Parts: sequence; structure tokens; C-alpha cells
Amino acid sequence: VQLVESGGGLVPAGGSLRLSCAASVSIFRLTVMKWYRQAPGKERDFVAIITSSGGTNYADSVKGRFTISRDNAKNTMYLQMNGLKPEDSGIYYCHAVFGRSHYWGQGTQVTVSS
Repeated sequence: VQLVESGGGLVPAGGSLRLSCAASVSIFRLTVMKWYRQAPGKERDFVAIITSSGGTNYADSVKGRFTISRDNAKNTMYLQMNGLKPEDSGIYYCHAVFGRSHYWGQGTQVTVSS
């Protein structure tokens, strides 16, 4: 399974970005898909999860501002990020579970200027 993120960039505080994670397999086959982020010098933190049945959950820090979704026809997962804050900056990684294996994308950089 290959995961390719895109959509990162530099935005001012309060701005929006939409990240995409394209999978090389049908995402119907992926048990869960998640977004994580990692700021410089910090651990990789959970951001959001979407299950194969469409259930979602979010880290408290992004609830009400971020929305995770998936387009099964395009084999792509998204993260719509609104009301961005400087503390949202970091590398955003896509993660997927397929069977007993875990897969990661290469990451996409998000920088929010104050």
C-alpha cells in the first residue's frame, strides 16, 4: 500500500487548507485511515481518524475546525482544516491499516504564520 499526501503549504492564521491522501489500493480495504502531525522537536500526534464505515473522531485540539472525509471512488482521504492556528504547523502524515499492517505516507508540510 502506498499513501501519497498533498495539499500542504504556507497560510496565515485563520486560513484554510485541504490535505489529500491518495492510496494505491481501494480504500474500502483499509480498516481505518488517520491523520497525524509532527511539529519540529515533538512527537507525532494523532489528529483525526475515519473508519471504513465512515465513523470519525478528532483530537480535542482540532475539534470543530478540522473535518476528515474519504472519497471511496477516488481512493482518497481528505483533511479540511479551517481556522488554522500557528500551533497547527508541522508535517502532516497519512496513516492506514490494511490487514495487520500499518502504512505511512511521506508527509506534507503545513506552516501557519502568525
